[in-house]
Amino acid sequence: MSALSRWSRPQCYDGMTAMSSEITSDNLETPSDEDGRPGLRSGMSVIAGYLPRLGLGPGVYRMLNHRGDVLYVGKARSLRKRVQTYAHPQRLPIRLQRMVAETASMEFVTTHTEVEALLLESNLIKQLRPRYNILLRDDKSFPDILIRGDHDYPQIVKHRGARNRAGEYFGPYASAGAVNRTLTALQKAFLLRNCSDSIFSARTRPCLQYQIKRCSAPCVGRISEADYAASVAQAKSFLTGNSQAVQKDLAQNMEQAAEALDFERAAALRDRIRAMAAVQTHQDINVEGVSDADVVALHETGGHTCVQVFFFRGGRNNGNRSYFPSHDRDQEPEAVLAAFLGQFYDNRIPPKEILVSHDPNEADLLMEAFQIRAERRVQILKPQRGPKRQLICHAMDNAREALGRRLAESATQRKLLDGLGEKLGLDARLERVEVYDNSHTAGKNAIGAMIVAGPEGFMKNAYRKFNIKTAVAGGEAAAGDDYAMMREVLTRRFTRAIKEDPDRDRGQWPDLVIVDGGKGQLSIAEDVFAELGVDDVALLGVAKGPEREAGRERLHQPGREAFLLPPRDPVLYFIQRMRDEAHRFAIGTHRQKRAKDIGASPLDEISGIGAKRKKALLLRFGSARAVSRAGLKDLEAVEGISSAVAKKIYDHFQEG
Repeated sequence: MSALSRWSRPQCYDGMTAMSSEITSDNLETPSDEDGRPGLRSGMSVIAGYLPRLGLGPGVYRMLNHRGDVLYVGKARSLRKRVQTYAHPQRLPIRLQRMVAETASMEFVTTHTEVEALLLESNLIKQLRPRYNILLRDDKSFPDILIRGDHDYPQIVKHRGARNRAGEYFGPYASAGAVNRTLTALQKAFLLRNCSDSIFSARTRPCLQYQIKRCSAPCVGRISEADYAASVAQAKSFLTGNSQAVQKDLAQNMEQAAEALDFERAAALRDRIRAMAAVQTHQDINVEGVSDADVVALHETGGHTCVQVFFFRGGRNNGNRSYFPSHDRDQEPEAVLAAFLGQFYDNRIPPKEILVSHDPNEADLLMEAFQIRAERRVQILKPQRGPKRQLICHAMDNAREALGRRLAESATQRKLLDGLGEKLGLDARLERVEVYDNSHTAGKNAIGAMIVAGPEGFMKNAYRKFNIKTAVAGGEAAAGDDYAMMREVLTRRFTRAIKEDPDRDRGQWPDLVIVDGGKGQLSIAEDVFAELGVDDVALLGVAKGPEREAGRERLHQPGREAFLLPPRDPVLYFIQRMRDEAHRFAIGTHRQKRAKDIGASPLDEISGIGAKRKKALLLRFGSARAVSRAGLKDLEAVEGISSAVAKKIYDHFQEG
């Protein structure tokens, strides 16, 4: 087992718990300030108390506040020497002095090497998101293209997540759109199937994909296994960077077909060549000497940072993505980039080369850690000249523009939040606004939705959905009872907030709650807040105008007559945009739940009926309804269905 697999998994907490049981604040005297919380002197005392028990070897340490929240995760070549620096905070910057003042206890894990400590540190920072660490805020996974290897006629599909399915993966791609464009072109160029195995095995005639020339219909024998395998090999060759060889081969075949007067085949080959060219048009930045590499460029302005990442695989540009890591203003670009790389590649296989705009701190240590992760050589290079340097400059230009757009949007968002607070007569500055909406179809699949807006725009990682429970009667929400749904959603949301953040200092509490509805919905919110003792969160109800006319929304506040804003007021547009985003999120979540409900089968309710038996039953009888009408002998005749299982299926439907 590699060092990464030992130290980047959640089970690392076991070791941390065992260690911390020996060295915790419970057996140390912890002086505190007058309010009962640790201060700078008490933090110094706590940290100094651990020093005699720490060794000189490498490891990872965590600093915790009086509630047990993790303030900071760090790694050290020597735990004792590193922790000792915090016992003399006068030598530290103000940011770290604040951290020491909040420290009430520490926990430690020793590791065999500093590389293992680095891997563990990156993993814990991503999981715990400590306030004083540099944080990679957007860490969504990237999609791949998968050509499966567990079928005689391999399927080509978009894949996201762990690479645990049999087959060959090509990626990552920066966005789902880039993958979809490439998949469409590959289907046109190589005619590979994208249907599931169950659809493939049930086909008796070609589907629409064959009719529009995006599949060779192997399901009904329109292509031999050998010819299909040749198309798969061409697709793999194209995706690994040998596009010119594949195009040359297809061009020769097209000429031969034309010379043989087989113009239909020649036209088909021409269309395949055009499809391949379409992929290359979207991947237009191709640099000599760059095969598999990530280009990582950082731009910093006024304490804000953008990191731009370009993905090159097989010599092609697979797109780019912008990141805006959270960090203190006094952090150097080299430290920010090092923290970014550690977290970015924590759950990803790094490519052979990582081209960077700045030399990250501890670059040699990062390379050693990445080599463990990838099980091959990985280089971090800062190009000084030539085509690779031009790539870095191009990425830095993108980072500069992306950061400029974000700062402009943030300034506008801040102005709108301040304007909203002024219109509502609020004293406190708005930092977090929550908007609530419900969605259902005649009471079925009822969903409550919460979206969040802040100074930097919509905070999508804070969105929440609520499956309606208590407002349900007979399996459906009481017909049209939006009030009961809103009551449940708000009660669940703020009961949890009171439990998890009673001191209201973890950023979980809103300054303003907006409910989609008029006086009735607002009254429900007031009742919930009164029951829970919440008296410091502002409320606003937004009712649609006459005939649902946009721009005529009536605003309702507690203790105030309903009022309208001028039709062209930017604050009104801002309220509409937040209301529409909540509606979009609620509708989308409801549709997902409804689609899942529609796709459910009565066979799923029978214990012991897995995917394989379900497939056998559906192939034999055609539908779940036909299965429910089948006799016991008919069920026993299905392959894989024993007499006992057949009896269970028969009894299940007969009882119904």
